[in-house]
Amino acid sequence: MRIVLCDNNRILCEALASMLQARGHLVLAIATTADDSIAAVAANRPDACLLDLRFPDGSGLDVARAIRRSVPETKIVVFSRITDPAEVSEAKKIGIAGFLRKDQKPGTITAALGVISAGRTALDPGSSRQPSRRTMWSPTEEMLRKLTPRERQVLQRIVAGQSTGQMAREMNVAMSTLRSHIGRILNKLDAHSQVQAAAIASRGSVDDVFRT
Repeated sequence: MRIVLCDNNRILCEALASMLQARGHLVLAIATTADDSIAAVAANRPDACLLDLRFPDGSGLDVARAIRRSVPETKIVVFSRITDPAEVSEAKKIGIAGFLRKDQKPGTITAALGVISAGRTALDPGSSRQPSRRTMWSPTEEMLRKLTPRERQVLQRIVAGQSTGQMAREMNVAMSTLRSHIGRILNKLDAHSQVQAAAIASRGSVDDVFRT
């Protein structure tokens, strides 16, 4: 599929783009603001748009409405953290083709895109539920507490969207050392990629964990 990625975390988009292209998809553009997302989809007219619901300059739902008006043939896949039922319901009313949580494994994401490409919808059954704080966040916080202070610093920079080069420069470490940190982070979080690690870290009260 020809895809545009719309999410305010650029490093997450870059990792996701790499994963999707390795599996035969073509990522045409990455947009990190609401306005740029609308413009990127209008300019590229992709088969699908993976769209977050949160942007610094607007709502992903408003972006979805604009895309449906200007490029109705583009299938919109909301790619976000678990959200409240009202937002899920509103997204369905707009006419999205799919709703996926960011903590899904690469195989699940590509399988969902295959379903959408075939003209069906791919709605994550867990996306419309609102779990309790205990069931939703405690496992994530426990995983993050396994990280050393240095590893937490690296993960915090991944979530902030820094490139590996920027991280290495600002932390004053060699790229080989940084890659070792990232490898240990992925292992401790049971993540397959930086995009999945960023998604895990983006859940719940992560700031509290970084301060511990």
